[in-house]
Amino acid sequence: GSSNIDAGISVGSIFGIYEPSETCVVDGDLDQSLEACITNVCQPGKNLLVAGYCLYSSCHTMVLTIGDGVYGFTLDPYVGEFVLTHNRIQVPEVGKIYSFNEGNYAMWDEPTRKYMDSLKEPSKWGGKPYSARYIGSLVGDFHRTLLYGGIYGYPGDAKNKNGKLRLLYECAPMSFIAEQAGGMGSTG
Repeated sequence: GSSNIDAGISVGSIFGIYEPSETCVVDGDLDQSLEACITNVCQPGKNLLVAGYCLYSSCHTMVLTIGDGVYGFTLDPYVGEFVLTHNRIQVPEVGKIYSFNEGNYAMWDEPTRKYMDSLKEPSKWGGKPYSARYIGSLVGDFHRTLLYGGIYGYPGDAKNKNGKLRLLYECAPMSFIAEQAGGMGSTG
């Protein structure tokens, strides 16, 4: 999403916090400490304690989970603090928005193309197809999906077999948030 900054489009920062490792102690030899601490961040997403993101837009929003629901806070510029504005966010059970970079459609595999085509077929969705909304900012697209429901995806393609999202600092924290809000995260 950083390529959207100059255009004034919403961007954000994603974070995840794991239990610190007892072997990660910064003391003495910096190279040795770095090597011991690097393994601490290479943990599976199921070990996350906290995950969240900050959305920088017309208002600044911080969304986080500590493993017991999802909470949204909005920066109050008059007080200079984030205040709780979204208590226990739940993804709506029914959403009608999909957010995929369809510029990659020709490079997707056949099952992915068929699925995307099905979202546009009114007869499959009670007479009204899904609406496409994609701005290319993971945090902005995810935030909209979290609040209004639907599906966000960045599937693998001929150029990037595993997609372009990074497991450690994008997929794992965002999946933790989605699951805590009643949604789900998946590799496909």
